[in-house]
Amino acid sequence: MSLRIWDALENRGRLVAEAGTGTGKTLAYLVPALLSGGKVILSTGTKTLQDQLFHRDLPAVRQALGLPVSLSLLKGRANYVCPYHLERALADARLHSREEAAHLRTIAHFAGVTDSGDRMALRDVPDDAPAWIHATSTRDNCLGGECPHHDACFVLKARKQALEADVVVVNHHLFFADVWLKDEGAGELLPAANAVIFDEAHQLPDTASLFFSDTVSTGMLVDLARDVRQEAAVAAADNADLPRAAGEVDKAARDLRLSLGMGQVRLPAGRVAERRDFMSAMDALRDRIGQLEGQLKAQAERSEGLAQCLDRCLESRQRIDGWLAPEPETEGDAGDGRVRWCEATTHSLLLHATPLDVGELFARQLDNDARAWVFTSATLSVRGDFSHYLRQMGLAEAETGVWDSPFDYPRQALLYVPARMPDPNAPDYTQAVVDAAWPVLRASGGRAFLLFTSLRAMREAHALLESRLAGAGLAWPLLLQGTKSRSELLTEFRERGNAVLLGSQSFWEGVDVAGEALSLVVIDRLPFQPPDDPVLAARLEAIRRAGKNPFFDYQLPHAVISLKQGAGRLIRRETDRGVLMICDTRLVDKPYGRRIWQALPPMARSRRQEEAVAFFATAAAPA
Repeated sequence: MSLRIWDALENRGRLVAEAGTGTGKTLAYLVPALLSGGKVILSTGTKTLQDQLFHRDLPAVRQALGLPVSLSLLKGRANYVCPYHLERALADARLHSREEAAHLRTIAHFAGVTDSGDRMALRDVPDDAPAWIHATSTRDNCLGGECPHHDACFVLKARKQALEADVVVVNHHLFFADVWLKDEGAGELLPAANAVIFDEAHQLPDTASLFFSDTVSTGMLVDLARDVRQEAAVAAADNADLPRAAGEVDKAARDLRLSLGMGQVRLPAGRVAERRDFMSAMDALRDRIGQLEGQLKAQAERSEGLAQCLDRCLESRQRIDGWLAPEPETEGDAGDGRVRWCEATTHSLLLHATPLDVGELFARQLDNDARAWVFTSATLSVRGDFSHYLRQMGLAEAETGVWDSPFDYPRQALLYVPARMPDPNAPDYTQAVVDAAWPVLRASGGRAFLLFTSLRAMREAHALLESRLAGAGLAWPLLLQGTKSRSELLTEFRERGNAVLLGSQSFWEGVDVAGEALSLVVIDRLPFQPPDDPVLAARLEAIRRAGKNPFFDYQLPHAVISLKQGAGRLIRRETDRGVLMICDTRLVDKPYGRRIWQALPPMARSRRQEEAVAFFATAAAPA
């Protein structure tokens, strides 16, 4: 694998490389990257993996090779303290709590002594503390060269170091933010490089879809209102109308979110526009934005911050108008290559216009690009067939390669599919999952991940298992996604040794628990995307119109890649043993099921509960 990557770097090629768990793919790309002598951008899936690469893996490889290679870590601007916005927040007396004020003072002290300004280096303020919103900047509210704290900007300092470094470590979100800025004709975040290497490259289609979308949200408007109030408190303290207009935009934005109820939903634009309460709240919001715009025009000359708030206000109004009134011939559908839809999260409502084909857009970025491009992950193909991924990313001309895990899967792991289960759409399905998993869970002594395709099923299973454990007098720690941070849950899981962790999407990938602490992975159902998702529905219709089969050309390969991620949690080392239990009998009963399980590692297979239970009885036996 390393030699193939070296060849791609030398010849400015494009390589898509799948490397199973345990192959050492990080070393496989780091060694040629450092030996190549050119400037290399390494992009990872998460900030946690970024830090691991920068602080652990890269220094180790650099030392082993004895090369004087300079390294740089670059994150998005929200990860760095902003002196300007921190100063504005400290001057604003309307903070929500004493704790928030105390956190801001702690951040201010940190800003005075840190070299990097990276919030990850400040452990005394939780990463989800509201104070960080006031102490960092966004693309929208950064003043750029007009900022009075320009010379002390931690973001600019990090970018300067990136310009000078041989190897720059970024994450996928930052990479695509850079692509987006280039498309907008704005300055580049990332320096020019000879090569770009993506780890966890299976995440790229979703990340690209996010950044190529045109989005406006109530959260952006709430942030705008907050920034207007803070700017007005300093630069226009004699004007009461401006903060009042900002407050009305804040309320109208929150009312729009509430017009869709408290639940989290994703709806196409056509359906949400039929709801009278939504359209009434939208009309009220547009009216309040217009009033704020008028106030800002009258006060914008009093500070750079207010002038920028005016620009943001104008842009928000234009985006909302564009979402509500697309070109007549498209009528809000995919006629222009985009699907318009809305997403209600816990605290915000987002209006999206998402491209159906991000591959075509990404391919444009690679046109006439002389850099080498390497994409690697444990899950990019379906039985060695990369066509789905290549199509998604517009990589028609890329070379491919597969390097399997070195593990003895037939000996180390068992794939167990229960013989009798109800239809996955049956109302009692989650109860049946818990019933089927319970004997195997007893045999494993806990030490299990239970992975679900929905938060609702996860929570239902948690309540059922709580009752089961109490009735059996078992004191296994029962951990639930969302009750603590992911890192805290994983630390507790590893340390307790007999814990059961229930998780949804965020625990299907990027989780490494080696050893006996994780010996059973239960997956409730095959991870097909919900067919009523507005973006998926539009993409499937586009595939159908093109004369292809939406299920076999898109839904099935997508599900296989997702399932491979979940299955990959089980065996992480040569000494690991465990059972992968997939409760969805479509894996065996449906004709397409064979294509799915053949794409998984070559584990021993069984449909008999007693064999799954017996696997743990022999786990302690000498080899």
